[in-house]
Amino acid sequence: MMPRVCAVVLTYNRRELLDECLRSIAAQSHVCDRVIVVDNASTDGTAEMLAECWRSKVDAHVLEQNIGAAGGFNLGMRLAYRTGADYIWVMDDDVMPEPDALEKLLAAASVLASRNIAPSFLTSILRSPVGHLTNVPEIDRHTNPLQYENWPDLLDHKLVPVIRAALASNLLPRSTLEQYGLPIADMFIWGEDTEFTLRVAQDRPGFIVGDSRAVHVRQLAGVLDIRTERNPARVAYHFYRIRNDVFLKRRFEGPRAVARLIRRQVKLAVQLCQAQEFARARIVLRGVLAGLSFNPSIEAADAPFTMASVRQMAEPEADLALASAEATAPAKLAPEQEQAFPNDLRPAV
Repeated sequence: MMPRVCAVVLTYNRRELLDECLRSIAAQSHVCDRVIVVDNASTDGTAEMLAECWRSKVDAHVLEQNIGAAGGFNLGMRLAYRTGADYIWVMDDDVMPEPDALEKLLAAASVLASRNIAPSFLTSILRSPVGHLTNVPEIDRHTNPLQYENWPDLLDHKLVPVIRAALASNLLPRSTLEQYGLPIADMFIWGEDTEFTLRVAQDRPGFIVGDSRAVHVRQLAGVLDIRTERNPARVAYHFYRIRNDVFLKRRFEGPRAVARLIRRQVKLAVQLCQAQEFARARIVLRGVLAGLSFNPSIEAADAPFTMASVRQMAEPEADLALASAEATAPAKLAPEQEQAFPNDLRPAV
């Protein structure tokens, strides 16, 4: 019996990219049984585009307020879990999987099952539009009985165990959500994918699948840094990045890592004050202090969603194959000022 797959796409103010992403999903050699789109309160006509172009093909849910990437993925995975799907395929609207990306992820799952390995997740190799690697996962460096790192064990199958990855063409077995719950919605933005994948990979790693590929179209490249942030709409959100960084160090690395991070952030705040950037310095210090006491809860996959009001558009005609759509010219990014939540950039920690 073929596994049932529900795709989840999170979008915010990038309707052209979303349309291209959905067309990439529609063109998959292994057809998704259902596609859920979570619109994080877009203001660029995304909901209208979905109603006009994708009604009856996707299950679209429009939030009345932007709850960040963390909240959006939390809702999307929760909705996908309710469909009873065997796998949930998660991505942002700027991820363009190659036509066989899902097929290769499922084939990798079969290879692992034949070896009695149950991965916490499977993820594609991501490249930028010009071919550079991006969102590179962190390798699982556990050792074998001879005390050698064991990660090359499945290289013949182009599989490498990993413990951290972006939620970008990330295939989650239903059992992962049953056991570990959802991404932490209260993290709001930046770091929710790190926390989630580190959490679910504590007992069994995920795997990056060399034969599964996707293009990650991102507006901004490089390290997130409040000193070089050019978009005024995003400056305040660095509070969440710093708070979440401190929280992640507390949860996964311990007191020494927390102390090192605090020293760097205090030094950064001093540098900002010396540059007369007092508002940015306050954001840094507020983030550090908040991170020391931030203890968000983890929700079960079947818990009710109460974070924000959400409106469901017309449901698909059936929970079956997503109809293929004609190819279009490559999409263009929305203006930078509308991109309050670019995803998965590496934090400056």
